[in-house]
Amino acid sequence: MKDYYETLGVARNASQEEIKKAFRQLALKYHPDRNNGHKEFEEKFKEINEAYSCIGDPAKRSDYDITGQCGTGGPNFGGFGAGGFGATGFGDIFEDIFGEFFGAAFGGGGGGRRGPRPERGQDLRYDVDIDLEEAASGRKVSVKVPRSVNCGECRGTGSATGQTATCPECHGAGHIRYQQGFFSVSRACGRCRGAGRIVQKPCEKCRGTGRVRVERELTITIPAGVENSMRFRVSGEGETGANGGPPGDLYVVVNIREHPQFTRDGDDIVCEQSVSFAQAALGVDLEINTLWGPEKLHFPAGTQPGQVFRLKGKGMPHLGKKSKGDHVVVAKVLIPQKLDEKQRELLEELARHAGEPFAPKGSLKDKLRGIFAAGS
Repeated sequence: MKDYYETLGVARNASQEEIKKAFRQLALKYHPDRNNGHKEFEEKFKEINEAYSCIGDPAKRSDYDITGQCGTGGPNFGGFGAGGFGATGFGDIFEDIFGEFFGAAFGGGGGGRRGPRPERGQDLRYDVDIDLEEAASGRKVSVKVPRSVNCGECRGTGSATGQTATCPECHGAGHIRYQQGFFSVSRACGRCRGAGRIVQKPCEKCRGTGRVRVERELTITIPAGVENSMRFRVSGEGETGANGGPPGDLYVVVNIREHPQFTRDGDDIVCEQSVSFAQAALGVDLEINTLWGPEKLHFPAGTQPGQVFRLKGKGMPHLGKKSKGDHVVVAKVLIPQKLDEKQRELLEELARHAGEPFAPKGSLKDKLRGIFAAGS
């Protein structure tokens, strides 16, 4: 008596999944077409098929464990003939192992899969342009999305009468077989595109395609704190799936326009504030524009160029949270380029008081500048 467990290299208490896994590995290893059709590999391949046809079936395995035989009629193994693996019920596992390309070879007389597979619809993209203020507060936008849907006139059949005829090319199978050496290869029919049916009188509305272009209006909620180029998925609002397949998704991409005054750094908003030389030296309270309205900010005496100040919680909202970033203010100290007589006197007095050297009015540099100006 043959030990089918030994043939597949599994223990007697192995699970059905373990048996199936062992059979898959051995089938790939000893398949004759992968080994130049050598006779010893073909015989080994028959042995593992015979073993799996028995203990791969829970009912037959139970009989085998008790009586040493697979049922009253013994194991059913068809080898490579017309009965083949389809006769033993292994079309599915061979399709799982070798893919649909090889699976058609073991379908017996059944012809394999019929008709096209359901296909998921394509995803769509829609770009929305918003201002920085809108990104901070969040908003709802109405978008019109063009997409393809099943034709309502013919209910997606593409036929004006609602009826279709059997494809004369594949005779309704949806695919055509080609013999390539050891294997019988199946390919989708080019005439009916795998449907197995053809339209004789096309629908005028969709011109026989079964689909029409429509525009659907949707309301999209953009949350507060959204970042530039962030995208949001709206499930099921993409293209309609083919052959009864599920629809695709709609992806809304948010583009935030540049702001004339503010720049964004994460959830912080950054701006520059001009401060005069005197204000920087003496200190000043100024009104600062933020995304949430004007705010008072104190610049202390001795403020330096580029010094940073923060208005806490006046920046962008943290996405999905109630807290916000900061409004960051960078001091831009303005140095006067032209001084009147009074201003110059005051600054000269300040320099003398501080013991700082300075270029007096009418210095050599100023005189030379006047000479060249006169010569021109």
